[in-house]
Amino acid sequence: MLEAWLDFHRATLALKCAGLGDDQLRPASAAPSPMTLLGLVQHMAEVERNWFRRVFAGQDVPPVFGEGNSDGFGLLPDRGLDEAMAVWQAEVARSRELVGSASLDDSGRLTEDRAAHVGDRDVSLRWIMVHMIEEYARHNGHADLIRERIDGLTGP
Repeated sequence: MLEAWLDFHRATLALKCAGLGDDQLRPASAAPSPMTLLGLVQHMAEVERNWFRRVFAGQDVPPVFGEGNSDGFGLLPDRGLDEAMAVWQAEVARSRELVGSASLDDSGRLTEDRAAHVGDRDVSLRWIMVHMIEEYARHNGHADLIRERIDGLTGP
């Protein structure tokens, strides 16, 4: 069930970006926020990498889009949706590989500063999956508002 909900929210983010040109994905459409649809895709690539590769698998991997863009929201003129989607989908595929045979009770480890927010350094895959569903759901709400401002499209 957790995998299904996570996949639903992943698909929803892709749907929110479907059919738009690069010029439509870059503007911040919900003032005063600077958030963009392209930035959300990049951000979720970073979130996937962080929670599944760094925290769950313990891999020491750099930020997806460079040290100066560790949250993924920063846009570059030469990186459009095709590249950002490919990077995000690659991170999703890696996430699926890492959890494919794992138990929901298997744990990953947070840094001390992140653990201060969560309450423990060890987090179960179950906790990570629920957190990822929440992360996608929250940002899909943002994507709904941004997309509606762009062309009026609403829905899943």
